[in-house]
Amino acid sequence: MTEPVLEVKSLNVRFINAEGGLFSAVYNSSFAVEPGEVLAIVGESGSGKSVTALSLMGLINPKKVLYKSTNSILFEGKELTALSESEWQNIRGNDISMIFQEPMSSLNPLVKIGEQVAEVIRVHKKVSARKAWARARYLLRLVGIENAGERMNAYPFELSGGQRQRVMIAMAVANKPKVLIADEPTTALDVTVQKQILDLLLRLKEKFGMAVIFISHDLMLVRKIANRVLVMRHGVIVEQGSVGNIFNAPMHPYTKELLAAFYRTNPLVDFASRKLMEARHLSVSFPLKKNLLGKTVKEIHAVQDVSLALYEGKTLGIVGESGSGKTTLGLCMADLIRYQGEILIAKSVHIRNEKDFRKNVQIVFQDPYNSLNPRMTVRKIVEEGLLVHFSQLTEKQKEERVKNVLADVGLTDEDILDKYPHEFSGGQRQRIAIARALVVEPKIMILDEPTSALDVTVQAEILELLKKIQKMTGIAYLFISHDMRAVRAISHEVAVMRHGRIVEKGTANDIFSHPQTPYAQQLIRAALA
Repeated sequence: MTEPVLEVKSLNVRFINAEGGLFSAVYNSSFAVEPGEVLAIVGESGSGKSVTALSLMGLINPKKVLYKSTNSILFEGKELTALSESEWQNIRGNDISMIFQEPMSSLNPLVKIGEQVAEVIRVHKKVSARKAWARARYLLRLVGIENAGERMNAYPFELSGGQRQRVMIAMAVANKPKVLIADEPTTALDVTVQKQILDLLLRLKEKFGMAVIFISHDLMLVRKIANRVLVMRHGVIVEQGSVGNIFNAPMHPYTKELLAAFYRTNPLVDFASRKLMEARHLSVSFPLKKNLLGKTVKEIHAVQDVSLALYEGKTLGIVGESGSGKTTLGLCMADLIRYQGEILIAKSVHIRNEKDFRKNVQIVFQDPYNSLNPRMTVRKIVEEGLLVHFSQLTEKQKEERVKNVLADVGLTDEDILDKYPHEFSGGQRQRIAIARALVVEPKIMILDEPTSALDVTVQAEILELLKKIQKMTGIAYLFISHDMRAVRAISHEVAVMRHGRIVEKGTANDIFSHPQTPYAQQLIRAALA
Protein backbone atom coordinates (compact mmCIF):
# COMPACT_ATOMS: atom_id res chain seq x y z
CA MET A 1 0.00 0.00 0.00
CA THR A 2 1.40 3.41 -1.00
CA GLU A 3 1.82 6.29 1.40
CA PRO A 4 -0.92 8.93 1.07
CA VAL A 5 0.12 12.10 -0.71
CA LEU A 6 -2.16 14.10 1.59
CA GLU A 7 -3.35 13.12 5.05
CA VAL A 8 -5.75 15.13 7.21
CA LYS A 9 -6.07 14.34 10.91
CA SER A 10 -8.68 15.81 13.29
CA LEU A 11 -9.33 18.96 11.25
CA ASN A 12 -11.41 21.47 13.21
CA VAL A 13 -12.30 24.89 11.79
CA ARG A 14 -14.30 27.41 13.85
CA PHE A 15 -15.18 30.87 12.58
CA ILE A 16 -15.46 33.94 14.74
CA ASN A 17 -18.69 35.77 13.94
CA ALA A 18 -19.42 39.50 14.22
CA GLU A 19 -20.64 39.13 17.80
CA GLY A 20 -17.45 37.33 18.84
CA GLY A 21 -19.13 33.92 19.04
CA LEU A 22 -17.85 30.73 17.45
CA PHE A 23 -19.32 28.71 14.60
CA SER A 24 -17.94 25.23 13.93
CA ALA A 25 -17.62 24.78 10.15
CA VAL A 26 -15.56 21.56 10.18
CA TYR A 27 -15.44 19.22 13.15
CA ASN A 28 -12.84 16.53 13.84
CA SER A 29 -12.50 15.43 10.19
CA SER A 30 -9.87 12.90 9.14
CA PHE A 31 -9.14 11.42 5.73
CA ALA A 32 -6.30 10.60 3.34
CA VAL A 33 -5.75 10.91 -0.40
CA GLU A 34 -3.69 8.31 -2.26
CA PRO A 35 -1.48 9.22 -5.25
CA GLY A 36 -3.42 9.07 -8.50
CA GLU A 37 -6.88 8.56 -6.96
CA VAL A 38 -10.02 10.68 -7.19
CA LEU A 39 -11.54 11.38 -3.78
CA ALA A 40 -14.98 12.99 -3.94
CA ILE A 41 -16.45 15.10 -1.12
CA VAL A 42 -20.24 15.42 -1.21
CA GLY A 43 -22.84 17.00 1.04
CA GLU A 44 -25.36 19.83 1.25
CA SER A 45 -24.51 23.52 1.02
CA GLY A 46 -22.92 24.54 4.30
CA SER A 47 -21.72 21.01 5.10
CA GLY A 48 -18.07 22.11 5.21
CA LYS A 49 -16.87 20.84 1.82
CA SER A 50 -15.38 24.10 0.55
CA VAL A 51 -14.03 25.11 3.98
CA THR A 52 -12.15 21.82 4.09
CA ALA A 53 -10.70 22.50 0.63
CA LEU A 54 -9.67 26.06 1.52
CA SER A 55 -7.98 24.75 4.67
CA LEU A 56 -5.89 22.38 2.53
CA MET A 57 -4.72 25.42 0.54
CA GLY A 58 -4.10 27.70 3.54
CA LEU A 59 -6.64 30.16 2.14
CA ILE A 60 -8.78 30.85 5.21
CA ASN A 61 -8.18 34.23 6.83
CA PRO A 62 -6.34 33.45 10.12
CA LYS A 63 -7.90 36.55 11.74
CA LYS A 64 -11.41 35.16 11.31
CA VAL A 65 -10.87 31.49 12.13
CA LEU A 66 -9.70 29.34 15.00
CA TYR A 67 -7.93 26.03 14.45
CA LYS A 68 -7.42 23.51 17.21
CA SER A 69 -3.84 22.63 18.13
CA THR A 70 -4.60 19.00 17.29
CA ASN A 71 -5.13 19.84 13.59
CA SER A 72 -2.77 18.12 11.20
CA ILE A 73 -2.47 18.38 7.41
CA LEU A 74 0.42 16.31 6.07
CA PHE A 75 1.58 16.71 2.47
CA GLU A 76 4.09 13.99 1.57
CA GLY A 77 4.83 13.75 5.29
CA LYS A 78 5.34 17.53 5.73
CA GLU A 79 3.13 19.33 8.26
CA LEU A 80 1.33 22.26 6.60
CA THR A 81 -0.56 23.79 9.52
CA ALA A 82 2.60 25.44 10.90
CA LEU A 83 3.65 27.08 7.60
CA SER A 84 4.13 30.83 7.28
CA GLU A 85 2.32 32.70 4.49
CA SER A 86 5.48 32.79 2.33
CA GLU A 87 5.92 29.03 2.79
CA TRP A 88 2.27 28.48 1.85
CA GLN A 89 2.85 30.45 -1.36
CA ASN A 90 5.54 27.96 -2.36
CA ILE A 91 3.09 25.08 -1.88
CA ARG A 92 -0.04 26.77 -3.24
CA GLY A 93 -0.38 26.54 -7.02
CA ASN A 94 2.77 24.41 -7.23
CA ASP A 95 2.34 21.22 -5.17
CA ILE A 96 -1.34 21.65 -4.30
CA SER A 97 -3.56 23.49 -6.76
CA MET A 98 -7.25 24.37 -6.89
CA ILE A 99 -9.97 24.94 -9.47
CA PHE A 100 -12.55 27.28 -7.97
CA GLN A 101 -16.32 27.10 -8.45
CA GLU A 102 -16.81 30.44 -10.19
CA PRO A 103 -14.23 30.98 -12.96
CA MET A 104 -15.60 34.44 -13.81
CA SER A 105 -14.97 35.55 -10.22
CA SER A 106 -11.57 33.84 -10.04
CA LEU A 107 -10.12 35.15 -13.30
CA ASN A 108 -8.94 38.76 -13.50
CA PRO A 109 -11.35 40.49 -15.92
CA LEU A 110 -8.72 43.09 -16.89
CA VAL A 111 -5.92 40.66 -17.82
CA LYS A 112 -5.69 38.51 -20.95
CA ILE A 113 -6.00 34.79 -20.29
CA GLY A 114 -2.56 34.02 -21.73
CA GLU A 115 -0.95 36.42 -19.29
CA GLN A 116 -2.87 34.89 -16.37
CA VAL A 117 -1.72 31.36 -17.19
CA ALA A 118 1.87 32.52 -17.80
CA GLU A 119 1.90 34.35 -14.46
CA VAL A 120 1.17 31.12 -12.56
CA ILE A 121 4.20 29.53 -14.21
CA ARG A 122 6.57 32.44 -13.57
CA VAL A 123 5.60 32.68 -9.89
CA HIS A 124 6.94 29.19 -9.23
CA LYS A 125 9.42 28.50 -12.05
CA LYS A 126 12.51 30.43 -13.05
CA VAL A 127 11.72 30.80 -16.73
CA SER A 128 11.74 33.71 -19.15
CA ALA A 129 8.56 35.52 -20.13
CA ARG A 130 8.87 34.00 -23.61
CA LYS A 131 9.08 30.44 -22.31
CA ALA A 132 6.21 31.03 -19.88
CA TRP A 133 4.09 32.38 -22.75
CA ALA A 134 4.90 29.33 -24.89
CA ARG A 135 4.07 27.00 -21.99
CA ALA A 136 0.77 28.84 -21.43
CA ARG A 137 -0.13 28.38 -25.11
CA TYR A 138 0.67 24.65 -24.83
CA LEU A 139 -1.51 24.33 -21.71
CA LEU A 140 -4.46 26.07 -23.35
CA ARG A 141 -4.18 23.66 -26.28
CA LEU A 142 -3.91 20.77 -23.80
CA VAL A 143 -7.18 21.69 -22.09
CA GLY A 144 -9.02 21.99 -25.41
CA ILE A 145 -9.09 25.72 -26.15
CA GLU A 146 -9.47 26.01 -29.92
CA ASN A 147 -7.10 28.42 -31.71
CA ALA A 148 -5.10 28.71 -28.49
CA GLY A 149 -2.56 31.07 -30.07
CA GLU A 150 -5.27 33.61 -30.89
CA ARG A 151 -7.28 33.08 -27.70
CA MET A 152 -4.23 33.92 -25.58
CA ASN A 153 -5.10 37.57 -26.15
CA ALA A 154 -8.77 37.18 -25.18
CA TYR A 155 -10.21 38.49 -21.93
CA PRO A 156 -12.33 36.23 -19.66
CA PHE A 157 -15.62 37.91 -20.64
CA GLU A 158 -14.95 36.97 -24.27
CA LEU A 159 -15.06 33.25 -23.45
CA SER A 160 -17.97 30.91 -22.75
CA GLY A 161 -18.45 29.34 -19.32
CA GLY A 162 -16.90 26.08 -20.48
CA GLN A 163 -13.89 27.86 -21.98
CA ARG A 164 -13.32 29.89 -18.79
CA GLN A 165 -13.38 26.68 -16.77
CA ARG A 166 -10.77 25.20 -19.12
CA VAL A 167 -8.56 28.24 -18.54
CA MET A 168 -8.89 27.71 -14.79
CA ILE A 169 -7.87 24.07 -15.25
CA ALA A 170 -4.86 25.13 -17.34
CA MET A 171 -3.76 27.47 -14.55
CA ALA A 172 -4.29 24.78 -11.92
CA VAL A 173 -2.16 22.13 -13.70
CA ALA A 174 0.46 24.57 -15.04
CA ASN A 175 3.12 23.41 -12.54
CA LYS A 176 2.14 19.72 -12.49
CA PRO A 177 0.79 19.65 -8.91
CA LYS A 178 0.71 16.47 -6.83
CA VAL A 179 -2.83 17.27 -5.58
CA LEU A 180 -5.56 19.02 -7.57
CA ILE A 181 -8.65 20.27 -5.68
CA ALA A 182 -11.67 20.77 -7.95
CA ASP A 183 -14.44 22.69 -6.14
CA GLU A 184 -17.68 22.28 -8.14
CA PRO A 185 -15.76 22.53 -11.46
CA THR A 186 -18.80 21.77 -13.65
CA THR A 187 -21.52 23.80 -11.92
CA ALA A 188 -23.64 25.72 -14.48
CA LEU A 189 -22.13 23.83 -17.43
CA ASP A 190 -24.39 21.89 -19.77
CA VAL A 191 -24.18 18.11 -19.83
CA THR A 192 -22.00 17.72 -22.90
CA VAL A 193 -19.49 20.31 -21.65
CA GLN A 194 -19.62 18.66 -18.20
CA LYS A 195 -18.61 15.37 -19.78
CA GLN A 196 -15.78 17.06 -21.68
CA ILE A 197 -14.47 18.69 -18.47
CA LEU A 198 -14.63 15.40 -16.55
CA ASP A 199 -12.83 13.54 -19.35
CA LEU A 200 -10.23 16.34 -19.41
CA LEU A 201 -9.63 16.10 -15.64
CA LEU A 202 -9.19 12.35 -15.85
CA ARG A 203 -6.75 12.67 -18.78
CA LEU A 204 -4.71 15.29 -16.93
CA LYS A 205 -4.75 13.16 -13.77
CA GLU A 206 -3.20 10.30 -15.71
CA LYS A 207 -0.78 12.53 -17.62
CA PHE A 208 0.61 14.28 -14.54
CA GLY A 209 0.02 11.52 -11.96
CA MET A 210 -2.09 13.82 -9.75
CA ALA A 211 -4.42 12.97 -6.92
CA VAL A 212 -7.76 14.77 -7.33
CA ILE A 213 -10.12 15.95 -4.59
CA PHE A 214 -13.44 16.45 -6.37
CA ILE A 215 -16.02 18.52 -4.49
CA SER A 216 -19.54 18.39 -5.90
CA HIS A 217 -23.23 18.23 -5.07
CA ASP A 218 -23.88 16.34 -8.33
CA LEU A 219 -23.92 12.64 -7.44
CA MET A 220 -24.14 11.65 -11.12
CA LEU A 221 -20.72 13.21 -11.75
CA VAL A 222 -19.29 11.77 -8.53
CA ARG A 223 -20.34 8.27 -9.54
CA LYS A 224 -18.63 8.70 -12.91
CA ILE A 225 -15.31 10.14 -11.75
CA ALA A 226 -14.57 9.09 -8.15
CA ASN A 227 -12.70 6.15 -6.63
CA ARG A 228 -13.70 6.97 -3.05
CA VAL A 229 -16.35 9.25 -1.52
CA LEU A 230 -16.57 11.29 1.70
CA VAL A 231 -20.06 12.34 2.79
CA MET A 232 -20.17 15.51 4.93
CA ARG A 233 -22.99 17.00 6.98
CA HIS A 234 -22.83 19.97 9.37
CA GLY A 235 -19.03 19.92 9.20
CA VAL A 236 -18.73 16.23 10.07
CA ILE A 237 -17.68 13.33 7.82
CA VAL A 238 -20.60 10.95 8.43
CA GLU A 239 -19.49 8.25 6.00
CA GLN A 240 -16.62 7.41 3.68
CA GLY A 241 -15.87 4.48 1.43
CA SER A 242 -15.44 3.28 -2.15
CA VAL A 243 -17.79 4.72 -4.74
CA GLY A 244 -19.37 1.27 -5.14
CA ASN A 245 -20.09 0.90 -1.43
CA ILE A 246 -21.43 4.44 -1.02
CA PHE A 247 -23.83 4.17 -3.98
CA ASN A 248 -24.84 0.51 -3.61
CA ALA A 249 -24.69 -0.09 0.13
CA PRO A 250 -24.83 3.22 2.06
CA MET A 251 -24.74 2.87 5.84
CA HIS A 252 -25.54 6.31 7.26
CA PRO A 253 -29.17 7.60 7.13
CA TYR A 254 -28.01 10.92 5.64
CA THR A 255 -26.20 9.15 2.78
CA LYS A 256 -29.36 7.18 2.10
CA GLU A 257 -31.33 10.43 2.09
CA LEU A 258 -28.93 11.99 -0.44
CA LEU A 259 -29.18 8.99 -2.75
CA ALA A 260 -32.97 8.85 -2.43
CA ALA A 261 -33.16 12.47 -3.62
CA PHE A 262 -30.69 11.69 -6.42
CA TYR A 263 -32.70 8.78 -7.82
CA ARG A 264 -36.11 10.53 -7.55
CA THR A 265 -37.23 12.04 -10.87
CA ASN A 266 -41.01 11.50 -11.25
CA PRO A 267 -41.76 12.89 -14.76
CA LEU A 268 -44.95 14.94 -14.79
CA VAL A 269 -48.11 14.00 -16.64
CA ASP A 270 -49.30 16.28 -19.43
CA PHE A 271 -52.69 18.03 -19.19
CA ALA A 272 -54.60 20.74 -21.01
CA SER A 273 -54.78 24.28 -19.62
CA ARG A 274 -55.13 27.94 -20.65
CA LYS A 275 -52.41 29.60 -22.66
CA LEU A 276 -50.81 32.49 -20.68
CA MET A 277 -47.96 33.59 -22.98
CA GLU A 278 -47.02 32.89 -26.57
CA ALA A 279 -43.83 33.76 -28.42
CA ARG A 280 -43.96 33.91 -32.22
CA HIS A 281 -40.90 33.81 -34.47
CA LEU A 282 -38.48 35.29 -31.93
CA SER A 283 -35.01 36.18 -33.21
CA VAL A 284 -32.08 37.89 -31.47
CA SER A 285 -28.77 38.90 -33.05
CA PHE A 286 -25.69 40.43 -31.44
CA PRO A 287 -23.09 42.42 -33.42
CA LEU A 288 -19.60 40.91 -33.52
CA LYS A 289 -17.93 43.43 -35.80
CA LYS A 290 -18.70 46.95 -37.04
CA ASN A 291 -17.11 49.06 -39.77
CA LEU A 292 -15.77 52.60 -39.36
CA LEU A 293 -19.25 54.03 -39.81
CA GLY A 294 -20.62 51.89 -36.98
CA LYS A 295 -22.58 49.58 -39.26
CA THR A 296 -22.68 45.92 -38.25
CA VAL A 297 -20.82 43.78 -40.77
CA LYS A 298 -20.74 40.56 -38.72
CA GLU A 299 -23.23 39.26 -36.19
CA ILE A 300 -24.13 36.17 -34.20
CA HIS A 301 -27.67 34.82 -34.28
CA ALA A 302 -28.37 33.84 -30.67
CA VAL A 303 -32.05 33.01 -31.20
CA GLN A 304 -33.48 32.16 -34.60
CA ASP A 305 -37.20 31.96 -35.41
CA VAL A 306 -38.32 30.43 -32.10
CA SER A 307 -42.02 29.94 -31.36
CA LEU A 308 -43.39 28.49 -28.12
CA ALA A 309 -46.17 28.89 -25.57
CA LEU A 310 -46.50 28.80 -21.78
CA TYR A 311 -49.66 27.35 -20.22
CA GLU A 312 -51.33 27.81 -16.86
CA GLY A 313 -50.07 25.27 -14.34
CA LYS A 314 -47.51 23.79 -16.72
CA THR A 315 -43.74 23.85 -17.08
CA LEU A 316 -41.85 24.11 -20.35
CA GLY A 317 -38.27 22.90 -19.98
CA ILE A 318 -35.57 24.33 -22.26
CA VAL A 319 -32.39 22.26 -22.68
CA GLY A 320 -29.29 22.57 -24.84
CA GLU A 321 -25.56 23.18 -24.72
CA SER A 322 -23.87 26.42 -23.64
CA GLY A 323 -24.33 28.94 -26.44
CA SER A 324 -27.51 27.30 -27.73
CA GLY A 325 -29.58 30.41 -26.93
CA LYS A 326 -31.44 29.18 -23.82
CA THR A 327 -30.67 32.15 -21.58
CA THR A 328 -31.16 34.67 -24.41
CA LEU A 329 -34.59 33.15 -25.06
CA GLY A 330 -35.44 33.53 -21.36
CA LEU A 331 -34.40 37.19 -21.43
CA CYS A 332 -36.65 37.71 -24.45
CA MET A 333 -39.63 36.19 -22.64
CA ALA A 334 -38.92 38.49 -19.68
CA ASP A 335 -38.68 41.46 -22.08
CA LEU A 336 -35.16 42.28 -20.89
CA ILE A 337 -33.45 42.44 -24.30
CA ARG A 338 -34.47 43.58 -27.77
CA TYR A 339 -35.85 40.96 -30.12
CA GLN A 340 -37.63 40.52 -33.42
CA GLY A 341 -40.96 38.76 -33.48
CA GLU A 342 -43.79 39.12 -30.99
CA ILE A 343 -44.77 37.98 -27.50
CA LEU A 344 -48.48 37.80 -26.72
CA ILE A 345 -49.95 37.79 -23.20
CA ALA A 346 -53.38 36.28 -22.41
CA LYS A 347 -56.05 38.61 -21.03
CA SER A 348 -56.38 36.31 -18.02
CA VAL A 349 -52.92 37.46 -16.83
CA HIS A 350 -54.34 41.01 -16.38
CA ILE A 351 -51.35 42.91 -17.77
CA ARG A 352 -52.32 46.52 -18.46
CA ASN A 353 -48.93 48.20 -18.36
CA GLU A 354 -45.18 47.68 -17.85
CA LYS A 355 -45.60 47.57 -14.06
CA ASP A 356 -48.14 44.75 -14.31
CA PHE A 357 -45.83 42.86 -16.64
CA ARG A 358 -42.90 43.11 -14.19
CA LYS A 359 -45.08 41.80 -11.38
CA ASN A 360 -46.62 38.91 -13.30
CA VAL A 361 -43.52 37.80 -15.23
CA GLN A 362 -40.64 37.18 -12.83
CA ILE A 363 -37.18 35.79 -13.57
CA VAL A 364 -34.66 33.92 -11.42
CA PHE A 365 -31.13 34.27 -12.78
CA GLN A 366 -28.45 31.61 -12.91
CA ASP A 367 -25.87 33.32 -10.71
CA PRO A 368 -27.44 34.51 -7.44
CA TYR A 369 -24.19 36.08 -6.27
CA ASN A 370 -24.37 38.63 -9.08
CA SER A 371 -28.16 39.04 -9.11
CA LEU A 372 -28.50 39.86 -5.40
CA ASN A 373 -27.45 43.33 -4.26
CA PRO A 374 -24.49 42.78 -1.88
CA ARG A 375 -25.33 45.99 0.02
CA MET A 376 -28.90 44.98 0.84
CA THR A 377 -30.03 42.68 3.63
CA VAL A 378 -32.23 39.67 2.88
CA ARG A 379 -35.19 41.59 4.29
CA LYS A 380 -34.72 44.45 1.81
CA ILE A 381 -33.95 42.12 -1.13
CA VAL A 382 -37.13 40.07 -0.74
CA GLU A 383 -39.28 43.01 0.37
CA GLU A 384 -38.32 45.21 -2.59
CA GLY A 385 -41.01 43.77 -4.87
CA LEU A 386 -43.67 44.28 -2.22
CA LEU A 387 -42.76 47.96 -1.92
CA VAL A 388 -43.41 48.40 -5.64
CA HIS A 389 -46.41 46.13 -6.23
CA PHE A 390 -48.09 45.85 -2.79
CA SER A 391 -47.54 49.30 -1.32
CA GLN A 392 -50.86 49.05 0.57
CA LEU A 393 -49.44 46.44 2.96
CA THR A 394 -48.41 47.50 6.45
CA GLU A 395 -44.85 46.98 7.67
CA LYS A 396 -45.99 44.04 9.78
CA GLN A 397 -47.80 42.44 6.83
CA LYS A 398 -44.77 42.86 4.55
CA GLU A 399 -42.46 41.30 7.12
CA GLU A 400 -44.87 38.39 7.57
CA ARG A 401 -44.97 37.74 3.82
CA VAL A 402 -41.18 37.91 3.60
CA LYS A 403 -40.80 35.42 6.44
CA ASN A 404 -43.41 33.09 4.94
CA VAL A 405 -41.83 32.99 1.48
CA LEU A 406 -38.35 32.46 2.97
CA ALA A 407 -39.75 29.58 5.01
CA ASP A 408 -41.30 28.16 1.83
CA VAL A 409 -37.84 27.93 0.24
CA GLY A 410 -36.30 26.41 3.37
CA LEU A 411 -34.75 29.45 5.06
CA THR A 412 -36.06 29.61 8.62
CA ASP A 413 -33.19 31.00 10.73
CA GLU A 414 -34.41 33.71 13.10
CA ASP A 415 -31.63 36.17 12.19
CA ILE A 416 -31.77 35.64 8.44
CA LEU A 417 -33.60 38.91 7.64
CA ASP A 418 -30.69 41.08 8.71
CA LYS A 419 -27.91 39.14 7.00
CA TYR A 420 -26.25 40.01 3.67
CA PRO A 421 -25.83 37.76 0.59
CA HIS A 422 -22.10 37.12 1.21
CA GLU A 423 -23.00 35.44 4.51
CA PHE A 424 -24.74 32.57 2.73
CA SER A 425 -23.66 29.58 0.67
CA GLY A 426 -24.37 29.44 -3.07
CA GLY A 427 -27.40 27.24 -2.56
CA GLN A 428 -28.84 29.52 0.12
CA ARG A 429 -28.37 32.57 -2.13
CA GLN A 430 -30.28 30.82 -4.89
CA ARG A 431 -33.17 30.14 -2.52
CA ILE A 432 -33.21 33.83 -1.58
CA ALA A 433 -33.41 34.69 -5.29
CA ILE A 434 -36.35 32.31 -5.75
CA ALA A 435 -38.08 33.81 -2.70
CA ARG A 436 -37.62 37.32 -4.13
CA ALA A 437 -39.47 36.26 -7.30
CA LEU A 438 -42.24 34.34 -5.53
CA VAL A 439 -43.12 37.04 -3.01
CA VAL A 440 -45.05 39.14 -5.57
CA GLU A 441 -47.17 36.14 -6.64
CA PRO A 442 -46.33 36.13 -10.38
CA LYS A 443 -48.39 34.31 -13.02
CA ILE A 444 -45.30 33.34 -15.05
CA MET A 445 -41.81 32.59 -13.79
CA ILE A 446 -38.69 32.22 -15.93
CA LEU A 447 -36.12 30.06 -14.13
CA ASP A 448 -32.62 30.23 -15.62
CA GLU A 449 -30.59 27.36 -14.10
CA PRO A 450 -32.32 27.78 -10.72
CA THR A 451 -30.84 24.60 -9.22
CA SER A 452 -27.35 24.67 -10.73
CA ALA A 453 -25.71 25.67 -7.43
CA LEU A 454 -27.80 23.40 -5.19
CA ASP A 455 -26.95 19.97 -3.81
CA VAL A 456 -29.25 17.08 -4.65
CA THR A 457 -31.39 17.14 -1.49
CA VAL A 458 -32.00 20.89 -1.78
CA GLN A 459 -32.59 20.49 -5.55
CA ALA A 460 -35.30 17.96 -4.78
CA GLU A 461 -36.81 20.25 -2.12
CA ILE A 462 -36.81 23.28 -4.45
CA LEU A 463 -38.32 21.28 -7.33
CA GLU A 464 -41.02 19.91 -5.02
CA LEU A 465 -41.63 23.44 -3.73
CA LEU A 466 -41.99 24.81 -7.27
CA LYS A 467 -44.39 22.01 -8.18
CA LYS A 468 -46.43 22.62 -5.00
CA ILE A 469 -46.67 26.35 -5.73
CA GLN A 470 -47.61 25.59 -9.32
CA LYS A 471 -50.39 23.25 -8.22
CA MET A 472 -51.78 25.82 -5.77
CA THR A 473 -51.54 28.93 -7.96
CA GLY A 474 -51.50 27.73 -11.57
CA ILE A 475 -48.22 29.56 -12.24
CA ALA A 476 -46.46 28.76 -15.53
CA TYR A 477 -42.72 28.06 -15.56
CA LEU A 478 -40.14 28.39 -18.29
CA PHE A 479 -37.45 26.15 -16.80
CA ILE A 480 -34.03 26.60 -18.42
CA SER A 481 -31.39 24.09 -17.34
CA HIS A 482 -28.55 21.83 -18.39
CA ASP A 483 -29.55 19.40 -15.60
CA MET A 484 -31.65 16.85 -17.44
CA ARG A 485 -32.75 15.13 -14.25
CA ALA A 486 -34.16 18.40 -12.91
CA VAL A 487 -35.86 19.15 -16.25
CA ARG A 488 -37.37 15.69 -16.31
CA ALA A 489 -38.61 16.04 -12.73
CA ILE A 490 -40.49 19.31 -13.23
CA SER A 491 -41.36 19.68 -16.93
CA HIS A 492 -44.56 18.80 -18.73
CA GLU A 493 -43.09 19.74 -22.11
CA VAL A 494 -39.47 20.03 -23.23
CA ALA A 495 -37.86 22.01 -26.06
CA VAL A 496 -34.33 21.15 -27.20
CA MET A 497 -32.29 24.10 -28.50
CA ARG A 498 -29.17 24.11 -30.66
CA HIS A 499 -27.49 27.10 -32.35
CA GLY A 500 -30.42 29.35 -31.46
CA ARG A 501 -33.12 27.11 -32.89
CA ILE A 502 -35.57 24.63 -31.36
CA VAL A 503 -34.62 21.33 -33.00
CA GLU A 504 -37.13 19.16 -31.13
CA LYS A 505 -40.17 19.75 -28.91
CA GLY A 506 -42.65 17.45 -27.22
CA THR A 507 -43.93 16.09 -23.94
CA ALA A 508 -41.29 15.33 -21.31
CA ASN A 509 -42.05 11.62 -21.52
CA ASP A 510 -41.62 11.59 -25.31
CA ILE A 511 -38.39 13.63 -25.30
CA PHE A 512 -36.73 11.57 -22.55
CA SER A 513 -38.02 8.16 -23.66
CA HIS A 514 -37.94 8.51 -27.44
CA PRO A 515 -35.86 11.50 -28.63
CA GLN A 516 -36.07 11.82 -32.41
CA THR A 517 -33.13 13.98 -33.42
CA PRO A 518 -29.49 12.83 -33.10
CA TYR A 519 -28.67 15.93 -31.03
CA ALA A 520 -31.42 15.27 -28.47
CA GLN A 521 -30.33 11.64 -28.29
CA GLN A 522 -26.74 12.75 -27.62
CA LEU A 523 -27.80 15.18 -24.88
CA ILE A 524 -29.94 12.65 -23.04
CA ARG A 525 -27.35 9.89 -23.37
CA ALA A 526 -24.64 12.18 -21.93
CA ALA A 527 -26.85 13.24 -19.03
CA LEU A 528 -28.58 10.05 -17.99
CA ALA A 529 -26.22 7.25 -19.07
